[in-house]
Amino acid sequence: MKAFVAGATGETGRRIVQELVKRNIPVRALVRNLETAKEILPAQAELIVGDVLKPESLSAAIADSTVILSATGAKPSFDPTGPYKVDYEGTKNLVDVAKTKGIEHFVMVSSLCVSQLFHPLNLFWLILVWKKQAEEYLEKSGLSYTIVRPGGLKNEDNPDPVVMSSADTLFDGSIPRTKVAQVCVEALSQPEAGNKIVEVVAKPEVPDKTWDQLFAGVV
Repeated sequence: MKAFVAGATGETGRRIVQELVKRNIPVRALVRNLETAKEILPAQAELIVGDVLKPESLSAAIADSTVILSATGAKPSFDPTGPYKVDYEGTKNLVDVAKTKGIEHFVMVSSLCVSQLFHPLNLFWLILVWKKQAEEYLEKSGLSYTIVRPGGLKNEDNPDPVVMSSADTLFDGSIPRTKVAQVCVEALSQPEAGNKIVEVVAKPEVPDKTWDQLFAGVV
């Protein structure tokens, strides 16, 4: 297995890269700024300069990778086209190139509540709408996929067990980014993770389940 990570310098993406490195999975990290990336990402990761909005840069960047993990996301800004470009067009470009490359599995980080049009997050230039559109594009692509919809993202880790549920069943809750990274990397090797949308939060006082049990519990 050789992993390609898009959005690698983001808060979630960098943790995905760290998790892959920890498991000795070779990783190519797509970055826009090499100097910034060198400060953030582990030395074992191969840094590739490129941009999901420039599809012509992606084929060479992906090279001989066998799986893709996408943690791209528009940053809050005054550009109303940000979420459309990054969350939808960027994912679409990745999916299109993945198909030509024969990628074995595509993991996409999305968000809870993407199906709720009147969610407050859509005040940020319809970000959830575009994430949902990107999800649907991946679902229809013919690629083997796992879509991970985390609750509110926390930078600090905690010992709370992961709760995993089917699409459109969790509407609140939070989860450390380190746990989201673990879910994404586990999805690469769990037979029960294929072609599923999984919603994830972390909660105290819930029974601790194995990854097999968590993925198998999602229909």
